[in-house]
Amino acid sequence: MIREDLSPEQAANRLELEGELQISHEAIYRHVYADKRDGGDLYQHLRSQKPRRKRYASGQERRGMIKNRVSIDERPEIVAKKIRIGDWEGDTVIGKNHKGGLVTLAERKSRYVLAGHIRSKHADGVTAVTTNLLSPHKDKCHTITFDNGKEFAGHESIAAELQTAIYFAHPYRSWERGLNENSNGLLRQYFPKGMELTGITEERVQEAVERINHRPRKVLGFKTPHEVFFGVELRYTKQPPAVALRT
Repeated sequence: MIREDLSPEQAANRLELEGELQISHEAIYRHVYADKRDGGDLYQHLRSQKPRRKRYASGQERRGMIKNRVSIDERPEIVAKKIRIGDWEGDTVIGKNHKGGLVTLAERKSRYVLAGHIRSKHADGVTAVTTNLLSPHKDKCHTITFDNGKEFAGHESIAAELQTAIYFAHPYRSWERGLNENSNGLLRQYFPKGMELTGITEERVQEAVERINHRPRKVLGFKTPHEVFFGVELRYTKQPPAVALRT
């Protein structure tokens, strides 16, 4: 489980959930660091926690307004409650020197993540990738809440193609898309800041997404986003992880 990039807490609670083993996450940490002292590489699968710098601004959007945008203030109240599957948050992750990036989407109830590679932040490419990512889940797409970046200027085309409602968060209020921000942080484990993203393959992006979606989450009772989004049940302890990830 550690080699599949689960944290010690996630591994310990998933083992207990499946009725296989009761072990504390502290004991797993001790094992990982003992393995490191013996020359092992388990520690490389632990996610580092770095403090985030706060961004202060006047609250006034300086990038220009997106045509026909609908404010998050008009979003149905049910979205905030996270009681249904089908409400998404969207953003982009951009590489060093603005070279390449990812479109990222996170479903609010299940924490299920989608991501696709883009060559640049140009609105046409972002529109196409966003539509392609969500088209297979069109029946689970009630709303999307985007960041205010101009790359989402094609929102009306996305809304028409997916038959969904699109809203925009307020400028400089990242907490209004907190799940998406957190998901971007998880992706940064695989595509760290300071890395140019022009040369990465779509296969590499989807491998990272698959690992994140098969990672037990405390907020989900240590079920995985995949299990909650698709309404299925997987068994980590009854089959090799590589098989489980393809389920």
